[in-house]
Amino acid sequence: MIYGKLPVVFLSVIASEKSGSTNSSIASYILEHMDEVKDTGIKELARRCHVGTGSVSRFCRDIGLRDFVELRELLQSTDENFQPYSSKESPQERIADYERKVNQSITMAARTLSVRKLEELCRDLRTYEKVALFGLLKAECAAVNLQGDLWLMGRHAYTNVSYDQQIEYIGQAGKDTLILIFSYTGSFFEYHREKLFRGRDKNDWPKIWMITGKRNSSSEYVAKVLDFQSLQDQASHPYQLLYVAGLIAQEYGRGIEPSLG
Repeated sequence: MIYGKLPVVFLSVIASEKSGSTNSSIASYILEHMDEVKDTGIKELARRCHVGTGSVSRFCRDIGLRDFVELRELLQSTDENFQPYSSKESPQERIADYERKVNQSITMAARTLSVRKLEELCRDLRTYEKVALFGLLKAECAAVNLQGDLWLMGRHAYTNVSYDQQIEYIGQAGKDTLILIFSYTGSFFEYHREKLFRGRDKNDWPKIWMITGKRNSSSEYVAKVLDFQSLQDQASHPYQLLYVAGLIAQEYGRGIEPSLG
C-alpha cells in the first residue's frame, strides 16, 4: 500500500464531514499532533479535543475501528512518507524530471491496458440500471472525473468521498448495480475488516469492477479487473487512474448518439 489505513480513514472523514463537526475536529487534531497523541489515553485526547470520551469512542467506531485501543495501535504503527522524484539543483530540472516520470506512467498504462476489458466495462456501463464510482484519497479524483464525464453524456453515477459511506453503499447494493472501484494498489477492501454482503446470495451482489495498477489483483467481492502496469509509486498515482478514467469516458461516449440540440 502507498497509504496506510490511518490517512485513508482520517482524511476521508475531514473531506466528507462538515467543518467543525466533532469527528472532523478529532481527526484534524490527531493528524496535526501525531507524535504527541501516540501514547495519549482516551481521557487526555478527549480533553485536548474539547469533547467527551464518548465522542472519541463514537469517532473510533464511525471510522471503522473497534475501539480506542485499536486507534492507538494504528497511530503507533503508522509511518507515512513522501517520495521526492528529483535531486536536481534547479526548479526547471526538477519540473522536467517530474514531467518525464508522469508521462512515462501514462504511456505505461496505455500500452498495457486490455482493450477487450475496457470495451466490456463500457458495455456494462450502458447496461446496468445503477452505477457507482469509488476510490480512496487520490483515487477518488478519478471517480469524480468519470462521474462528471458520464453526466455530460446523460449517465448518472453516484460517488462519495467518505470511505465509510462508500462501504455502506457497496454493502447495500444489489444485482442491478454496477460499481467501479479505482484502486491504484488494489487494496481498497483491505481497509475494511467486516464482511460485506453477509448472509446474501452471491447472485444478488452488485457487479464490481476494479480499475487498478496492481497486476493480478483480486478480492472475493470483485467480479472483473481492468488492470495496467504501474511502478506502484507516488509519482504515477493518480495520473494513471485519471488517464484510464478518461479512456473509459471516451469509449463509453462512442456508444452514445450525438445530441442534435
